[in-house]
Amino acid sequence: MKMVVLDGYTENPGDLSWGGLEELGELTVYDRTSPADEEEIIRRIGEAEVVITNKTPLSRRVFSACPGIRYIAVLATGYNVVDCACAKEKGVSVSNVPSYGTASVSQFSIALLLEICHHIGHHDQSVHAGAWSRCPDWCYWDYPLIELEGKTMGIIGFGRIGQAEGRVAKALGMEILAYDVHPTESGREIGTYVDLDTLYAQSDVISLHCNLTPENMHLINREAIAKMKDGVILINNARGQLIQEQDVADALKSGKMAAAGLDVVDTEPIRPDNPLLTAPNCILTPHISWAPKESRQRIMDCTVENVKSYLAGRPIHVVNP
Repeated sequence: MKMVVLDGYTENPGDLSWGGLEELGELTVYDRTSPADEEEIIRRIGEAEVVITNKTPLSRRVFSACPGIRYIAVLATGYNVVDCACAKEKGVSVSNVPSYGTASVSQFSIALLLEICHHIGHHDQSVHAGAWSRCPDWCYWDYPLIELEGKTMGIIGFGRIGQAEGRVAKALGMEILAYDVHPTESGREIGTYVDLDTLYAQSDVISLHCNLTPENMHLINREAIAKMKDGVILINNARGQLIQEQDVADALKSGKMAAAGLDVVDTEPIRPDNPLLTAPNCILTPHISWAPKESRQRIMDCTVENVKSYLAGRPIHVVNP
């Protein structure tokens, strides 16, 4: 059986092994495949039966040009890069990797918040640049420092990752408000479910952990920001399209929003003209919440099991049943 990995580098830049997949068939691994070059995508798939992709899109044209495809394994939880409806029409199962990043993504969201509160990176750089040695006082700070105890965090999307973040924030002494279309008992043990307007109005920190849907595209926009507290902090390491970037940049410039910590943007890699790049008090990181080795190993292990299950005639984690 022929298998192809179209864009394996971000999952495995060399610190993991493709051995588990190599045991299952003839495997070809490409570090990168241009997402804009369908001819290259089609050429690289060739006669492969199993196609493994992370962000390389598989369109209707690709499926039509590659009739040998029988199974798609996505190296991620999100699977919008695959035309799943077309895959279903052609009898091709598509599997994803659910729940691999709960610990790493929730940890990173707290890291973004703590960096906003203390600007540790900036102060470290200033010390190395000699600012402390030249200081007339025994200490200094270049930004306001923020204590989180007693403040309120509003979490939009209170599934596994949102609840994991909520537990940490609660341990820091924060009150937790949550919005989710499917409230759970485990969520009620951590925070209080409220409607969005209440969450906007009462939260000192708003953190996004919801899936991207047509209904919540640009959820955080000018109208939503107007309902928030002055000086609110925004954290987003879910999906970049959840925020209207120009509206957030404007809110940061006006001071309505005190700070933002963002690991994702609308178009990735980030465009040089993205308004967030010149917005004040905006921390931007290059979509790395998911990327600790431990997390990526879980992706690899789950993908191997997904392919094994397909070969056994019992595909798992199927997103287009």
